[in-house]
Amino acid sequence: MKGKQKTRKKRKMHIRKKLKGTSERPRGFVFRSNQYVYLGVANDDEGKVYFSLKGGKNRAAAVELAKNFAKKLKEKKIDKIVFDRGGYKYAGVVKVMVETLREEGIIV
Repeated sequence: MKGKQKTRKKRKMHIRKKLKGTSERPRGFVFRSNQYVYLGVANDDEGKVYFSLKGGKNRAAAVELAKNFAKKLKEKKIDKIVFDRGGYKYAGVVKVMVETLREEGIIV
């Protein structure tokens, strides 16, 4: 593992110590690959991922992904989530997605 990856992994573990998804308030997580951004919802008590969605890498695609994600959350009757940024900085695509989720009525 290289320097940036190692640092992100360390940051991620530090964040995950404090966050826990439950059935009342599941954990919403983000993962960024070189090509896509993924958003998902998990219940850590049961060790279960409810669903995840994949979208483009830029900000416009992130807004669309967050809108679709919010719509799917509402279908599952989930209106509150604990957001896990996955060790990424709260800026750029991650920030745009969270702001869009809040605009759509999801309590983050």
